[in-house]
Amino acid sequence: MLKRRSRFLTIILFLITGFIWLQLSVNQASLSQSEPSSSYAKGQGGAVATVDPYATQVGIEILRQGGNAIDAAVATAAALGVVRPFSCGIGGGGFMVIYLKNANRIVTIDGREQAPAAIQISQFQDANTGDLLPFFPNRVSSGASVGVPGTVLEWTEALNRYGTLSLAETLQPAIKLAEQGFELNSELARQITFNQTRFSAFRSTRDLYLPKGQVPKIGSRFTNPDLAKTYRLLSERGSNVFYRGDIAEAIVETVQNPPTVADPPFSVKPGVMTLTDLDQYGVRVRPPSVTDYRGYTLYSMGLPSSGGITTGEILNILSHSEFTTLSPAQVWHQVIEAERLAFADRNAYLGDPEYVDVPLAGLTSSAFATKRWRSIGDRAPDNEADFRAAPGNPLPYQSDPSPSLTTPVTVTPTTPEEGMSTTHLVVSDRAGNVVSYTLTIELTGGSGMVVPGYGFILNNELTDFDLTVPHPNTPEPGKHPRSSMAPTIAVSPDGEVLAFGSPGGSTIITTVAGLAVNLIDFKLPLDQAIRAPRFSQRNQGATWVDGGLEKSEMGQALRALGHTLIPSPFTELGAAVGLVVHSNGDVTAAAESNRRGGGSAMIVQE
Repeated sequence: MLKRRSRFLTIILFLITGFIWLQLSVNQASLSQSEPSSSYAKGQGGAVATVDPYATQVGIEILRQGGNAIDAAVATAAALGVVRPFSCGIGGGGFMVIYLKNANRIVTIDGREQAPAAIQISQFQDANTGDLLPFFPNRVSSGASVGVPGTVLEWTEALNRYGTLSLAETLQPAIKLAEQGFELNSELARQITFNQTRFSAFRSTRDLYLPKGQVPKIGSRFTNPDLAKTYRLLSERGSNVFYRGDIAEAIVETVQNPPTVADPPFSVKPGVMTLTDLDQYGVRVRPPSVTDYRGYTLYSMGLPSSGGITTGEILNILSHSEFTTLSPAQVWHQVIEAERLAFADRNAYLGDPEYVDVPLAGLTSSAFATKRWRSIGDRAPDNEADFRAAPGNPLPYQSDPSPSLTTPVTVTPTTPEEGMSTTHLVVSDRAGNVVSYTLTIELTGGSGMVVPGYGFILNNELTDFDLTVPHPNTPEPGKHPRSSMAPTIAVSPDGEVLAFGSPGGSTIITTVAGLAVNLIDFKLPLDQAIRAPRFSQRNQGATWVDGGLEKSEMGQALRALGHTLIPSPFTELGAAVGLVVHSNGDVTAAAESNRRGGGSAMIVQE
């Protein structure tokens, strides 16, 4: 009898174990096979929008399991590090803007990469000639370009303060995705092909992304067991293993002794990052930038990002225009000229606030915006392709009891060559919390260096510094390079909450400003506002456009106003995503339908 009972219990245990295994297999499979996804969704219970359906699905599953928007944002970002490893990952940094519904409060978390203590401009120079190293591939593909990564600590800080799940819990879906793999799409194959020479210079990168020296085929299954191992270490030991443990040691070794092949196709300069640099890194919880525009209040990231401040200045200038009396071409003329002026000021004054006395009160004042607006004519400046606007003087528009800047900047501002990669995600949950999060490893493919044995690429964020001296954005020990990231959350007059953002280097600012104009002034639905062609004027002469806009009727009208329009050399301007939490609790989410292969928007309950 006892033997029969024992055998019966054994059978029951076997069946239960088998059922659990089956359920786990089904759950894991659901994370490694993307569900049908579109770039637009509407429903209830929360939403996620990203550039990738695998990552969007991970965020939705976290929300369905009861996680909040902060939990889902971290889980989604970790998944993006697996499926979009050339745009973001734990080797980089980012900025997170959070709306806490119950507290009616906006929080911004600064996870920007940081310069090592031993940084000098000479590390970007050729040791033999003293000339600056060529930007591509030498400066961007080197240990000298790597800033101390902030992403892991940013995730940890966000979860500890505002999440409901642990870092270990939010990393589990990404671990499964990295282990089981995903189908390589045409966009990733294109990015590997673009970076083939750079990736082939480093053993660890070549072995992971160029097996047998070839770009993996579209549709093939890609796995990253080393990244799964890294995420497991973070799950078990927390952020300390990244900043003070085994991973920290591997990062420093990679930076100081880049893992180049025996005969690399270009020279690779080592960097100066140390374990002390990693140990001393800290994220900052900073006040947001705040801009009032036609009844909307827009919250974004302040310094060391120039994104929210420059976007805010553009909108402050435009607020003095009465668009209802203007044609669409006249409206976009005003936008282009406001961008030109705001970028002149951005390039001259903005830098890490812990190192630079930025005349922020003056730059963001309504009176200064009025003066800048009055300088906009009915037509583009003569010889626009060669024209550069001078920075304004914000100092008379602020009161500073202890100013260190007593005269406006007179040096000609320069604009760094910012990477056009990066990615953005938006999340909302059933309680009405919202996250708008831009994260990056800088250039597409970052530094090109995979940390051996750990499966993630290090950033090349230090190339965002301006190597002109003096300059508010010149490299200094411990300094954050100026960013253009502009994760934005806006509150409408009737209480709707909008979240949006985009990658695109310095064109992030013009993309976000253009989205604001489309949504607020032209009152376009979210998906149409994202899909619309874009302009980008960054005080660099001719105006960049995409979507064939230069050949359109609008393009002809702007040319008649004296504008020089040229297609963006990167083909597309940005890859935006956004969501709207309506006053009745419904949510609309949208992503690009075509740019960069399209994006993905999902709702918890459609």
